[in-house]
Amino acid sequence: MNSTVNFPATQNEVKLPKDIRVAVLFYRFGPYHHARLNAAGRLMSVWGLEACAMDDIYAWSKVEGAASFTRVTLTNRDTGGRHWRRELQRRLWCALDEIRPQVVVVNGWSSTDAFSALRWCAETNIPAVITSESTAWDDPRMFWKEWIKGRLVKMFGAGLAGGTPHIDYLAQLGLPRGRIFNGYDIVDNDYFAAKTAEVRSQKSEVRNQHGLPEKYFLASARFVVKKNLPRLIEAYARYLEMTEKLEIGNRKSEIWKLVLLGDGPLRESLKSQITTLNLCDHVLLPGFKQYDELPAYFGLAGAFVHASTTEQWGLVVNEAMASGLPVIVSNRCGCAADLVQEGVNGFTFDPCNVEQLANLMLRVSDFRFPISDFGAASERIISAWGPEHFANGLYGAVAESLKNSPPRLGVLDRLLLRLLLQR
Repeated sequence: MNSTVNFPATQNEVKLPKDIRVAVLFYRFGPYHHARLNAAGRLMSVWGLEACAMDDIYAWSKVEGAASFTRVTLTNRDTGGRHWRRELQRRLWCALDEIRPQVVVVNGWSSTDAFSALRWCAETNIPAVITSESTAWDDPRMFWKEWIKGRLVKMFGAGLAGGTPHIDYLAQLGLPRGRIFNGYDIVDNDYFAAKTAEVRSQKSEVRNQHGLPEKYFLASARFVVKKNLPRLIEAYARYLEMTEKLEIGNRKSEIWKLVLLGDGPLRESLKSQITTLNLCDHVLLPGFKQYDELPAYFGLAGAFVHASTTEQWGLVVNEAMASGLPVIVSNRCGCAADLVQEGVNGFTFDPCNVEQLANLMLRVSDFRFPISDFGAASERIISAWGPEHFANGLYGAVAESLKNSPPRLGVLDRLLLRLLLQR
């Protein structure tokens, strides 16, 4: 089969044979991985390889729907330890030997599957593409770690990054900017748009079914430290104080509640904080919700808040925008630079500034605030960040990686990969 597909490249016009074999590695498939790979599979022959089917980090149910790509699951569960890592490497190499890809797409630079895939590429002289959603400021940086990452990044022929700050960081690590494409961090926009439209067409029924208030801010996150949920709750308490004192003419400002989706190790401490601040009647904790349950919460919310102190991207913001919501996003989230337009579809804030966040919540919940206009702007902005954007970015990165011979690894690079695989 020699059919080709035209790709509207952002940097160079390129064409690839549609039957080119591309292996794409992920740690574990979630719903958005399927959306990405199905879109890419319409342009190329794609094998999606997941390191494990289950893990202890995400409570996703297993997601089916590999319509346009071939799915390969390497292990049933991440059990940790050296034995699992060695078995993962063995199975990954066997899978790659069988697939015989012309390009391997590797997720980041810190996992066993990434190091294993890089070593396989070095042994077989197959080009590799790196996908990255790291920024220069999402974690404390140490010289020796940056040196190692720089050595690893130079082993790749091209990159697919989340957005603007992620491209900057890959370039900082040594990957030529002309070889970096964006579009890695996307979700299935059409799914959220369609499902939330259904929810809004039957508001009363869905609201009663899920016990949701008339007006509320929505947040969705794992209950872990970096999600900054104690400050979000503190800001909400401050918002309540300001709202209850504020009068506009003879009309008191409307009070929104806070619905906080998710679960994790901080659940009990958050419940204790809510009780201490007398917020039990105002803050709802419905727990973790699976993918098919999310549209009910997005569809009836007034606005979405994401308060992380550090976040490589923040895909829940994509979901909220595809659902037509105004967004209030921490300026430490990697998505903020590309997705949040100040005063157009939302606002950014310092995640350590409780007063600033409270004031933004007060502003958005004001009855005069143009929620519909902001929501429509969110939908317009996120429309450029759908599965097709991922597919096109990946297509460009694959083509770029094939333009040049794979980097030749010296003795030091090969030794580094061996050492990283033995950790």
